[in-house]
Amino acid sequence: MPEKNLEEILKTRNPVEMLRNSQLGAYVYPVVPAEFTNWRDEQLAWRKTAVLFDQSHHMAEMMVTGPDAFKFMNYLTINSFANFPVNRAKQFVPCSHDGYVIGDGILFHLAENQLNFVGRAPNVDWIQFHGETGKFNIKMERDDRSPSRPGGKPVTRRHYRYQIQGPNAWKILEKLNGGPIPEVKFFTLDAINIAGRKVRCLRHGMAGAPGLEVWGPYAEGEEIRAAILAAGKEFGIVPVGSRAYATNTLESGWIPSPLPAVYTGEKQKAFREWSKPDSYVATGSIAGSFLSTNIQDYYSTPYEMGYGSFIKFDHDFIGHAALEKMKDKPHRRKVTFAWNADDVAKIFRSFFEPGIENYKYIDLPLSNYGSASFDTVKRGGKTVGLSMFSGMTWNERQMLSLGVVDPDVNQGDVLTLVWGEENGGTRKPTVERHKQTEIRVKVAPVPYARDVRESYGGGWRVRQTA
Repeated sequence: MPEKNLEEILKTRNPVEMLRNSQLGAYVYPVVPAEFTNWRDEQLAWRKTAVLFDQSHHMAEMMVTGPDAFKFMNYLTINSFANFPVNRAKQFVPCSHDGYVIGDGILFHLAENQLNFVGRAPNVDWIQFHGETGKFNIKMERDDRSPSRPGGKPVTRRHYRYQIQGPNAWKILEKLNGGPIPEVKFFTLDAINIAGRKVRCLRHGMAGAPGLEVWGPYAEGEEIRAAILAAGKEFGIVPVGSRAYATNTLESGWIPSPLPAVYTGEKQKAFREWSKPDSYVATGSIAGSFLSTNIQDYYSTPYEMGYGSFIKFDHDFIGHAALEKMKDKPHRRKVTFAWNADDVAKIFRSFFEPGIENYKYIDLPLSNYGSASFDTVKRGGKTVGLSMFSGMTWNERQMLSLGVVDPDVNQGDVLTLVWGEENGGTRKPTVERHKQTEIRVKVAPVPYARDVRESYGGGWRVRQTA
């Protein structure tokens, strides 16, 4: 008889074995074309001119309204809402009862008693579960991400969502608006004029220069997109495809897909019983060389993910007690790993030498081959860190990955990353038969791009401790 939920599945399967051999396939950024020009020029554009990111399809949304909306969402995140008025946004970081990260995303305070979360599916599942089982006077409206393979069927979302980023972004926005843009603080909401419409916007910046995220009814999306591209033509705007889009984080320093920490713990049992066999947490995949039979070794704390400064114990939230216990302990910290070019070239050479065993393929520009990645990083044979998100930036001409290291690892240290999986590879459909190898990596700052480090002026990208 088929299992009814994740809890039943885990009665007979080790979660590590299940996730490392998941048959889900590759993570797909849906609907948006892979490339509009080529991924190299698209990456260069966010550093040199301007880009249009189309974020309308790969993230889910959860609109929460009602008298308890503010209280409910604050209960689910480590962040304080003491200074969170209407027309602000926050990075929303939910944790398990044991203090480990479920994920993160952006929470928009749109109006009194109205908040909208935008992020990956496991976070929306976590919100929905607690909304359905908790005693909160709220209403929830979920809008799932677009299907990875729509098969020719129409795709409809509640909102289009675009970002205009890069050094020329402000000139484009002022042209669209018909005049100067109000000097809005970072992560503050306002509105601008686009194609005769009043469009809501968020002051944001993913590329090291001021930019805006705009959104509105999905039916208006093509009209707004056309207006942005027309206004941006003289300023060199480039639409970015799905291949290059996710690699921006290699320069800006956000780890997008930690493993949701729900597979263990009595207090997470109810969520596992709620999670269906086709849910993200039941079908997602783990990729990489790091191997442990204990799923908790794949969990992340907010401290090591760079969110330590977000944790405020001024409110009751899930994970409060656990995080208080661990706050004064040593924590791993987030870093960038710069990969040795000769070692990367050695891997590519193996694809062109018949008769020898090949190494694991490095896809470019984004090299992840699972929902969550964990490659072992060693020093003198001892594991001292994990590489968790990898790819190439043409702006730096460098293979990079984001990850975490032990407290005694220093910037500039040269470590060894194990690339590929053991015994020829797991049974994931993204894994061809291969041989493991080692890559020298240099511990570098996060964010890696100097423009981003110097322009953001603090925040989650650079603050590693509370």
